[in-house]
Amino acid sequence: MGNKILVVDDEPHIIKLVESRLKSHGHTVITASDGLEGFEKAKEGNPDIILLDITMPRMSGKDTLMKLKADKQTAPIPVIMLTGRSGAEDIVDCLTKGGAADYIVKPFIAEDFLNKINAVLDAGKKVPGDSCEKELLKNIEERVKKVLGNKKEQ
Repeated sequence: MGNKILVVDDEPHIIKLVESRLKSHGHTVITASDGLEGFEKAKEGNPDIILLDITMPRMSGKDTLMKLKADKQTAPIPVIMLTGRSGAEDIVDCLTKGGAADYIVKPFIAEDFLNKINAVLDAGKKVPGDSCEKELLKNIEERVKKVLGNKKEQ
């Protein structure tokens, strides 16, 4: 059985694409078109994971991420940023300051997209508590180092 995934993006064609891909792999999909609606649906729907764009009306993805992580009910839900913004500052902010579990840049390769979602979901199912958090932190640290290393080479 699939997971319940909340997709928050203001671009209807991205929502349709992501929703179609996730449903074809057995997941249930909830959608929201801005950060405020996304936060409300996260509280109502209790998704297993949230895919969150950064640039949106009413409440940005970064602000939504901070609000999700500050709320006791939604804080444990892993969030993957799904955005066209590929700057190192955005990536580092979301992964380290915001607490996102991963960061996917649009356009994305479908197989990589699904692998990242499954990896975050699997990490959350292993052992609740510290070991899960340590694994997610290790993943974040590795991704930040990789991003920063790539930016230095450019």
